[in-house]
Amino acid sequence: MKKDKTKKPEWAPEADNDAFAGRIISGRGGEGADHPEGSASLHPKVRRKTLGSEAYVAGILNGDRAVLGRAITLIESNAEAHIIQAQEVLRAVLPHSGGTIRVGITGVPGAGKSTLIEALGMHLLELGHRVAVLAVDPSSSISGGSILGDKTRMEKLSRHPGSFIRPSPSGGALGGVARKTRETMLLCEAAGFDVILVETVGVGQSEIAVRSMVDFFLLLQITGGGDELQGIKKGVMELADAVVVNKADGENRAPAESARQDFAMA
Repeated sequence: MKKDKTKKPEWAPEADNDAFAGRIISGRGGEGADHPEGSASLHPKVRRKTLGSEAYVAGILNGDRAVLGRAITLIESNAEAHIIQAQEVLRAVLPHSGGTIRVGITGVPGAGKSTLIEALGMHLLELGHRVAVLAVDPSSSISGGSILGDKTRMEKLSRHPGSFIRPSPSGGALGGVARKTRETMLLCEAAGFDVILVETVGVGQSEIAVRSMVDFFLLLQITGGGDELQGIKKGVMELADAVVVNKADGENRAPAESARQDFAMA
């Protein structure tokens, strides 16, 4: 007789006479982490193959976006074994990096950074460039999690075969970028992307770490962001190579022109 592997949940009364439909089915036992086979899988074919350092390097240099994404995950990992392997990969691809145009795009939350990046990215693709977008999302100071939702605003760009979009959590790092943004740019350069757009988290006046990583630093502003006194305070305004007043259409056109004049006088 086949043994019944189901049981009643702990919260069900003992004398319920099966009045409660809830049952608990025992799970499938598998090999533990101490076994050489590793944990069992109901669908072993869908498990991803573990890559060695040489496989990572070969995939990156061949422009394989899937391998590039996994390599970025590797360098973002805090596991000791991953840190060692990430250093090996970075040393191998370093001679193949460089020669790209790096653009940092920053601004207050809601300024339209993601929308601008999609329009700019599509234009660059039409000109024959390969574009990588590194979008940094803020991490919650309570849960530590991050939505990583900037990619949803780049629907057309994300589907283009000549682009690569990588959302990353800030991980509590200050300055508007993630802890491994600089290393991620090296991997993208080695993969053949000749333009890299870095979107920072929504920032205030002092988040300027991205400035030292890029060739061109663009600050996105919106109307109602303050008068020329705000510009005099400098901070990020002082380091920006260009300031763009965004959302300057419709009823916002006149206020946007006024804001442009205020920032120009700062």
